[in-house]
Amino acid sequence: MNRPHLLFAVLTACCPPEAAKSQTAAKPALIEPKAPVKEPEPTFQPMAPIAAKRPHAVVSPHGTRNDPYYWLRDDTRKDKDVLAYLDAENAYTKAILAPVQPTADTLLAEFRARIKEDDASVPELDDGYWYYTRFETGKQYAIHARKKGTLTAPEQVMLDLNELAKGHAYYAVGGKAVSRNGRHVAYLEDTVGRHQYTLRIKDLQTGAMLPDTVDNISSQVEWANDNKHVFLVGKDPVSLRQDRIFRLALGGKPELLFQEPDGQYYVGLASTKSKRYVVITLGATTNSEMRLIDADKPLVAPRVVLPRSKDHEYYLDHLDGRFVIHTNADAKNFRVMEVADGKETKQASWKELVAHRPDVLVDSMAISRNFLALTIVNGGLRKVEVFVKGKSFVVDAPDPAYAMSVDDTPDPAAKRVRYAYESMTRPSSVFEIDVATRKTELLKQQPVPSYDPELYASEFIHAPAGDAKVPISLVYKKTTKLDGTAPLLVYGYGAYGLSMVPRLSTTVTSLLDRGWVYAIAHIRGGQELGRAWYEDGKLLAKKHTFTDFIAATEHLIAKRYGDRKRVFANGGSAGGLLMGAIANLRPDLYRGISLAVPFVDVVTTMMDPTIPLTTNEYDEWGNPAEKSFYDYMLSYSPYDNIGAVAYPAIYCKTGLWDSQVQYYEPAKWVAKLREISKPGNPIVLDIDMAAGHGGASGRFDKLRDAAKSYSFLLMTNDTPDPR
Repeated sequence: MNRPHLLFAVLTACCPPEAAKSQTAAKPALIEPKAPVKEPEPTFQPMAPIAAKRPHAVVSPHGTRNDPYYWLRDDTRKDKDVLAYLDAENAYTKAILAPVQPTADTLLAEFRARIKEDDASVPELDDGYWYYTRFETGKQYAIHARKKGTLTAPEQVMLDLNELAKGHAYYAVGGKAVSRNGRHVAYLEDTVGRHQYTLRIKDLQTGAMLPDTVDNISSQVEWANDNKHVFLVGKDPVSLRQDRIFRLALGGKPELLFQEPDGQYYVGLASTKSKRYVVITLGATTNSEMRLIDADKPLVAPRVVLPRSKDHEYYLDHLDGRFVIHTNADAKNFRVMEVADGKETKQASWKELVAHRPDVLVDSMAISRNFLALTIVNGGLRKVEVFVKGKSFVVDAPDPAYAMSVDDTPDPAAKRVRYAYESMTRPSSVFEIDVATRKTELLKQQPVPSYDPELYASEFIHAPAGDAKVPISLVYKKTTKLDGTAPLLVYGYGAYGLSMVPRLSTTVTSLLDRGWVYAIAHIRGGQELGRAWYEDGKLLAKKHTFTDFIAATEHLIAKRYGDRKRVFANGGSAGGLLMGAIANLRPDLYRGISLAVPFVDVVTTMMDPTIPLTTNEYDEWGNPAEKSFYDYMLSYSPYDNIGAVAYPAIYCKTGLWDSQVQYYEPAKWVAKLREISKPGNPIVLDIDMAAGHGGASGRFDKLRDAAKSYSFLLMTNDTPDPR
């Protein structure tokens, strides 16, 4: 039933009436005069937009569904009716949040106070130059710079994104690469937020821009060793799938070098440590294939390393005449092999460097002439393991919940492993460890002004979920009482085998300072407990992701980490699917839910191969052309399972130009929620009309978005639940 949807009234100022003038002012008062009665202040109650319903048949081999909000899909982003509706949603969101705008302003000030605005990254040595990025106080974007030979040399600014962003509501550089002779930088810019990049090339000697440009490409670019050719990844103009490789000679036109016909594969580019090869990477969800371009002979056709085969994923690097290969062949959790250059196409020639281990996932690797360094996942935590001359050691960590990862620096002769360290209470840090002496040096700890790590505590616990135990990373302020009275925010993702990192969040800190507890539920669908943990949260086991999150939430409540009546949930993208699913499954469990760019219309999207990411993800969600997958996906798709129940307060964020989860998925979902659910809590949709999947491009604009969503949570926490 369509109905106005309001919980929070917006109060307007009202001046009290003037007191009536006394006609007997000179006479003594015989009766004590009453104080003027202040009239009730009028209230303004914003009305939630009600989307029109227009019947639309969504046809499939397994039945036809009516989607009355399908009309909100406009691939041109120009339809006046659609834009008017989205504008109305933004106006409603603004009205709902108006009473807590001071809270949002306070939060933004706190967020900015925890940023060292004139910050810089740790430099990396590559072909005789030290490269780094830095920020200047008050500026939104990074400056990419380098110094020749030593860190005391004069700085050369390659790209100042603050200058490049002028005149654009959105600006991002997706990737960049410097020619081998150091003269030119090729970079990819996006001025819309749809991840359709344009190639730009700058002469670093003269500062002039070359006329060479290519549109509708991805964020990857690599140079040949002749300094005259660049390789680019092109996109299908409709589905935006990265499906082709271009070779561009400076001053010429792009030539199509390779095109992948199979819609399940995405095409990418990389460069080997030796700089001898440019690698064409072909990746589906559970398969991969590598093709090599000889960087010394850019006109020679690429060669296949090992042809793709079912469920085989591999990646390789090259140095000193050998390939090092990260592979899951006969190794569910991956192992590491090596083979001499020229023999890489014969798998029988591969020799094992690191064996498969059932309890250790090899996540990534970095090679040097002096070591092999791995990022591994063991017991739910990301760690660094270093191999030197056949022996290995694991780098120590001081916190109960943490994440380490190897930083693959370009220097092939490195004698020290660089790695990042993060925990929920300590600022992120960059270390290097000498592989010979095992002496560790802190290169940089991220400055976090106005933050004292000693005020906070973290834990790493497990929650029972059927026959599984879900790892949970926790953080809270030490003064917070863990007696079941604290507001609790639980975050989750659970897809694509991505392991969630327990890191310090300088925005979450503002909630901790207000007595909240924050938890990350490492649910199935990620790889925190190895490859099997991922496989048990995808395809026909996808519902484990949702039930794991609910079980983790209930465990946290049972252990008195949070107030049963003040539990909140947060997730984005595939984590937004999680949020939509738990809202349907257990609307009673959560007081409020914040979700961003949520994948909530699973079946309709996965049935349409023209939508970006669809064909590439059949191995993640299933192909609804098959009835078993269709029925299963339909049984959990948030859009298709909205019930006539009271839902939690919902804050939904999206971007008009999102190319990964199209804006109309959350728009339709919110419209249907308002139609079917019982009146009660607010359901708001916040659309960034100038951004895509990653939200605003400027660093301060991103903080402003976070302040809005947190102000909604705080407002909801302070308001009685009407359900």
